[in-house]
Amino acid sequence: EYQTIKRLGKQGFKIIYLCESLEVSRAGYYKWLNRKPTKSEKRLRHLIQLIQRVYHKHKGIYGYRRITIYLNHFLNAKVNHKCVYRLMRLLEIKAVIRRKRYNYKPHSPQHVAENVLDRAFDVDYEPMQVLLTDITEFKYGNNSKAYLSAILDYGANKIVAYKLSDRNNNALVNDTINQINDLILPGETLLHSDRGFQYTSNDFKKYVEKHQIIQSMSRVGRCIDNGPMENFWGIIKVEMYRLTTYETFEELENDVKQYIEFYNTKRVTLKMGLSIPA
Repeated sequence: EYQTIKRLGKQGFKIIYLCESLEVSRAGYYKWLNRKPTKSEKRLRHLIQLIQRVYHKHKGIYGYRRITIYLNHFLNAKVNHKCVYRLMRLLEIKAVIRRKRYNYKPHSPQHVAENVLDRAFDVDYEPMQVLLTDITEFKYGNNSKAYLSAILDYGANKIVAYKLSDRNNNALVNDTINQINDLILPGETLLHSDRGFQYTSNDFKKYVEKHQIIQSMSRVGRCIDNGPMENFWGIIKVEMYRLTTYETFEELENDVKQYIEFYNTKRVTLKMGLSIPA
């Protein structure tokens, strides 16, 4: 009640009427207003400031779990995630919501590989041992479209190659994968994709054979077979793309570059843990 009176009083409402409406005494309110805050209250106020700073710095992409991790790992706040959750509810702030969309266009593949990976996402892979790749679409300007091709190193949880283009074709995929020619481990690197025409082409098969890559493909209509890659698309769209209106290809390209750098080096993940550092 006192917090409400204080907030509304700053907006010009009469304190006497507010106290009467909330059935509290004016003397009690002014005693509370002039009291010295306790150590606990000072800490909560400080946490609120930190939460708001982190939330707005990262454009609302972090929910209470990741904000807790950020506060503990980077600001040494030593706070419990339940406390952060309560404070964020009090502040009426929450992470933006991701909506998944799937588009699948059937075609006649020239070459199809088995699902070698078989959703084995619970294994601790070494870098460049398992690569996931796909293409997603962005819109900008007056109904223009751009296509982002990316390769996710699942073991390192990093985007190791990407290319944004205004054309969704074989050249887009070739330009992407050629970025990692020197990183591929012949006979060891597994590359998993869906059955898009770029990945089922004879040219792509020749590339795979030349570099001794183990090729793996999702089953028809089973996006979950490439789940971590689909998850990355959801993340970049909710944490970057849907927060801005893009008018030009160059604006979109610049933000994609900055976001992937952020994702690879600075983004807080739940794997960092919610426990309070000692």
